[in-house]
Amino acid sequence: ALVISVPASIASALSSGARRGLLMKGGAVIEAAAATTHVAFDKTGTLTHGRPRVTDVVPISGSETEVLTLAAAVEAGSSHPLAEAILSRAEAAGAPFLAATAAKALPGKGAEAVVEGETAWVGSPRFAEERGVLDDHARGAVVGMEDEGKTVVAVFRRSRLVGLVALRDGPREDAARAVQQLKALGIASVMLTGDNRRTAAAISAGLGIEHRAELMPEDKVAAIREMTATGHVMMVGDGINDAPALATAHIGVAMGSGTDVALETADAAILRNRVTDVAGKIRLARAAMANIRQNVAIALGLKAVFLVTTILGITGLWIAILADTGATVLVTLNALRLLAFNPERPG
Repeated sequence: ALVISVPASIASALSSGARRGLLMKGGAVIEAAAATTHVAFDKTGTLTHGRPRVTDVVPISGSETEVLTLAAAVEAGSSHPLAEAILSRAEAAGAPFLAATAAKALPGKGAEAVVEGETAWVGSPRFAEERGVLDDHARGAVVGMEDEGKTVVAVFRRSRLVGLVALRDGPREDAARAVQQLKALGIASVMLTGDNRRTAAAISAGLGIEHRAELMPEDKVAAIREMTATGHVMMVGDGINDAPALATAHIGVAMGSGTDVALETADAAILRNRVTDVAGKIRLARAAMANIRQNVAIALGLKAVFLVTTILGITGLWIAILADTGATVLVTLNALRLLAFNPERPG
């Protein structure tokens, strides 16, 4: 009974989670999830849908068509959600196609490519500021759009800003509810994002969650390390940039719609892409650990009782053997209760 008390509970918990789209890679992950005290969320594709749409195109030194044409040329072939949104808008606007060469991603900054013999960039306003192409008019436009919760990218050449593109990616319908459920479980939540502070503040305020903004991938790793020094951290993400942070946290959880790299790096996955499943995964893990403690108590308790009664002559050897077999049955039945456990139900 004692030998099977743990694996029976683990197997039941893994099976129960798998049926509800909550995948965990073994018993160690269940134990780590049950001990979670902090949850860190990536923003794009995790707390938000990951399907942004272009809301504004602001020409600076060129027309709107030129802005979209150049941005689409630089972003062609990229699978980043922002790039796909820009390409979709350019196609809808009938912007002409320009071939680009030497295209490459600049992690945490944007992308660059050679278009019509000259290097062009599509990147964050901070990156454009570093390149010295933002003027006061452009800064004002950026601030205004970011205050509305939009993500702004700059489209520029080596010496001039061609224009700005603003995109909005709405939060998932259940994101705020997930944060509240985690709070009810006594778990603190924080949003980690590479977006600017104004956009991050606008989104986090609506979700009721703390945030850290303008983070490069290595900054996310540093933030996770800082959190792991004071608690047990679960990181939830979906992109290639999230993989190092997923690996650094005590337990990494990938969204089912995430990249292959994120899914491979993570210890667990949420197949239904519901943020509330993060709280559900923790509830299931805690229930599994409670079930294990019950099983150990049943196994050792019955052995102790019949050890004493047998020594005192109250019970015979055969009854003690039957009781031990009964303990095995009880432990197994108790573990099977996890198959009916509903992690979606708060409380």
